[in-house]
Amino acid sequence: MSEETTSESVAKGRTYGAFRCLNCFERVTVPTRTKTHKCPHCGFEWRISWIAPDFPRIRGPVWDVNRRLAEEATAKEKDGRE
Repeated sequence: MSEETTSESVAKGRTYGAFRCLNCFERVTVPTRTKTHKCPHCGFEWRISWIAPDFPRIRGPVWDVNRRLAEEATAKEKDGRE
């Protein structure tokens, strides 16, 4: 039996110490025990919780940063239409 099971396949591809940005879906690696981290690809900032010392999870967005980014993007879009 050389075929691997689905769970073995998933475990092989799992990365620790990283998560996917929920805005741009790029993989982001964060320093251990960081409370917040800004995505280097899109600029959105996320609050981080740690399940284990090397296992981060997104708790939610940092609202003031993300609101400002959304307002800037909307203003650019609006200026482009006028």
